[in-house]
Amino acid sequence: MSPKITGYKTHDIRFPTSLSGDGTDAMNTDCDYSSAYVKLYTDSELTGYGMTFTIGRGNDIVCMAIQELAKRLLGKDVEELFANMGKTWNYLSSDSQLRWIGPEKGVIHIALGAVDNALWDMFARSRNKPLWKLVVDMTPEEIVNATAFRYITDAITRDEALAMLREKAATRAEREAKVRELGYPAYVTSAGWLGYSDEKVARLTKEAVQAGFNHFKMKVGADRDSDLRRGKIIRSIIDDPQYLPPGTKPRDPNGPDLKGKNAGPTGSVLMIDANQVWEVPQAIDYVKSLAEIKPWFIEEPTAPDDILGHAAIRKALKPFGIGVATGEHAHNRMVFKQLLQADAIDVCQIDSCRLAGVSEVLSVLLMAAKFGVPVCPHAGGVGLCEYVIHLSLIDYIAVSGTMERNVLEFVDHLHEHFLYPCSINKNGRYNVPSNPKEGYSIEMHEASIAEYECPHGSYWKSVRA
Repeated sequence: MSPKITGYKTHDIRFPTSLSGDGTDAMNTDCDYSSAYVKLYTDSELTGYGMTFTIGRGNDIVCMAIQELAKRLLGKDVEELFANMGKTWNYLSSDSQLRWIGPEKGVIHIALGAVDNALWDMFARSRNKPLWKLVVDMTPEEIVNATAFRYITDAITRDEALAMLREKAATRAEREAKVRELGYPAYVTSAGWLGYSDEKVARLTKEAVQAGFNHFKMKVGADRDSDLRRGKIIRSIIDDPQYLPPGTKPRDPNGPDLKGKNAGPTGSVLMIDANQVWEVPQAIDYVKSLAEIKPWFIEEPTAPDDILGHAAIRKALKPFGIGVATGEHAHNRMVFKQLLQADAIDVCQIDSCRLAGVSEVLSVLLMAAKFGVPVCPHAGGVGLCEYVIHLSLIDYIAVSGTMERNVLEFVDHLHEHFLYPCSINKNGRYNVPSNPKEGYSIEMHEASIAEYECPHGSYWKSVRA
């Protein structure tokens, strides 16, 4: 007999990253990386784990919204839910009274991300597969049935998606073998936080080069002179062959994976991220003034909902060889649809839990592949790196069929709190999650929950005392 969902429990988990300056940028100066975490229980041993990411206060509000959405699953047969995850997603997102306070945006939507992700985690665990493997083993028809298509059929129809997936299906096994061998390309943000001293930036950049990375991201937007200075520090290290790992040759800056990315003489790439601080004309002027550090793209140059603003910035920066990236705060698939339709982005940056779970992510992966825009997910935070390696693998193996120009963000924070943490190989690439028990890799150690749950975890009790 198929298990039924019998209950749920939420946890408001907060890590005091504001004390070390981790996560600091021009907009978010006081970040406590936090997880609004949910467990879905069944009348068997099968459990699903999910979370959505916040930066501290407000996490408790998200947990309340998660509870309201999880209630809709009580008593449901899990195999009926798993049989058509797109239909299940529509059911979860269609409570009219909850939808009213979105709709499909804000707290309700990111709470839905936690619940939908927990359900997908349960689905993967029930099949003894990591989440990415569950999806890439599905038929094209099953993937289409698992995808959220409402409001995007003017950009991609179910039939178009089916044709794209069928075209890639015969060669999935080759790509799976290749990525298992090589790993998935990553970039590092850990050296570029605004709250770090120049010395720390230089040290962390050298460490990142030694670890095999060749894409690096830096936060900008608080002070132009400081940005130029820090950018030149990073460039002086990543462009100098003496800092490469022993026996490593410089990469070809004009190779197919680097062409058009403003790569330096060693084949290293610098990206910059403003976290939404500028008006549109200000963004154009500011980024032009940073052209000498040769960024590949400016990320989040203005308000995340301003599709036409991003298009204007992209058009103005094109002569300087600088692209535009955004998406970590794009609150649903319709925003991505418009960014793609308006030619507003060079790089599509999905977020694993601002979008409302795997079913909505699939819709954005399919649209980006149709429009020929590479997907380079936002990660960092807490749990996001664990999540997004699965999504990038789905994109490469089943959807776009390419990882040549893609790079997935990696931030070296807080992985120790997860039972199945992500990891990086010696070439600066993500290892493929391969434990059949890990599902979506987001299950946390109970000891971490006991220590960092707010306000009664042992860490927060000691702070109050």
